[in-house]
Amino acid sequence: MVSHPMEKAANGASALETQTGELDQPERLRKIISVSSIAAGVQFGWALQLSLLTPYVQLLGIPHKWASLIWLCGPISGMLVQPIVGYHSDRCTSRFGRRRPFIVAGAGLVTVAVFLIGYAADIGHSMGDQLNKPPRTRAIAIFALGFWILDVANNTLQGPCRAFLADLSAGNAKKTRTANAFFSFFMAVGNVLGYAAGSYKNLYKVVPFTMTESCDLYCANLKTCFFLSITLLLLVTFVSLCYVKEKPWTPEPTADGKASNVPFFGEIFGAFKELKRPMWMLLIVTALNWIAWFPFLLFDTDWMGREVYGGDSDAKATAAAKKLYNDGVRAGALGLMLNAIVLGFMSLGVEWIGRKLGGAKRLWGIVNFILAICLAMTVVVTKQAENHRRDHGGAKTGPPGNVTAGALTLFAILGIPQAITFSIPFALASIFSTNSGAGQGLSLGVLNLAIVVPQMVVSVGGGPFDELFGGGNIPAFVLGAIAAAVSGVLALTVLPSPPPDAPAFKATMGFH
Repeated sequence: MVSHPMEKAANGASALETQTGELDQPERLRKIISVSSIAAGVQFGWALQLSLLTPYVQLLGIPHKWASLIWLCGPISGMLVQPIVGYHSDRCTSRFGRRRPFIVAGAGLVTVAVFLIGYAADIGHSMGDQLNKPPRTRAIAIFALGFWILDVANNTLQGPCRAFLADLSAGNAKKTRTANAFFSFFMAVGNVLGYAAGSYKNLYKVVPFTMTESCDLYCANLKTCFFLSITLLLLVTFVSLCYVKEKPWTPEPTADGKASNVPFFGEIFGAFKELKRPMWMLLIVTALNWIAWFPFLLFDTDWMGREVYGGDSDAKATAAAKKLYNDGVRAGALGLMLNAIVLGFMSLGVEWIGRKLGGAKRLWGIVNFILAICLAMTVVVTKQAENHRRDHGGAKTGPPGNVTAGALTLFAILGIPQAITFSIPFALASIFSTNSGAGQGLSLGVLNLAIVVPQMVVSVGGGPFDELFGGGNIPAFVLGAIAAAVSGVLALTVLPSPPPDAPAFKATMGFH
């Protein structure tokens, strides 16, 4: 008798879950905190990517309208690397454990990537790039290689880290909630550290050899930031993996005596056929939500440097214009640090606020309108900055204090919807998959596609779309505001409400 592919997938997942659940009792809290701390090192690097790398590629000579293409590696690696690594880490039979080898490999790849990115300008110059004739093609090629490796490495790290925490929790709902809370907390810590480092213009003095003939002050600061991030990541990874041991895993044979081995992507495609209406609605709302988020996440510091401060990142720009741009980028990094602080505190209050507002669905819908309003307000802040420059003959000192304060306030407020975006969609996916009988891993894998596909669309079309409307970042931000509003409407109207007594609902979100 031939089993259905989805039945094989379910049997394989069941065997894996049973094996995980038999890891004795949940580990002590200090071990869970130790593994969770790896998130701080990973997120430090992500924060630097989001705040500093888009401006940096433009300083190397890539036009603004094409800069977003560099970010294609994020969704591609998220779509391919994380599911593949997660699948194989479930089935790894190494004597060092299932997750630890992948975490070590990810940390090693991050180290390689950081050196390639940090020294891209120096390597490019030694290979023949001329500093006064942009674009610096060799430096761009080295940078792009390092950037892709960095995203692959980060995706290699995050999946096994989360899975390791689930293993340590041994199926205990309270331990699982605690582990995820600490993981989110350390993500916020990494964000704060990364954005704070990116906003400090004299950080290169900590490592003075970073400034060279081909690497100016901005480049030297970027290089120093990445050195600090890799130091933190290697430190927390080494301490955690030395302190928290992992038992080797032995696959359980199936009825025919062979180990279960169902291809991951076969499971994903099979899961699409089995999706029920609630999950389809969740995917649509999630995709619209991330279409709203990605333009701002990719170009927030560029917006501060270009539209708010009136600077220019083009290699041919004047020194004064470049200084304004760099000042704006650092101000944007400060805004992202404020965003991370609000995100951290908001994450701790999601459960309580959700209960007060009547459930996760309503909370998600409301915060999507907050996201839409904030993105729309970037137009107001930009116009105020432009008016100031026009009234003061093209001011070379940046925007007035009230304009900068308005922009930073938007960054901070956006931490509220961001905390919800990082938690509720995943909780709803768990609820809907449990009620429909689908596997948790498959449903979360499908949900990930609803996140990375919009990112690919924004990465490919964001720059050219902005160019159609005269350049800058505002057109994509306005489109994001519209997408957020539509996402909010759909969340409140067509997205089904989860049953209040759903076990996954209580276990994942703690709402009662």
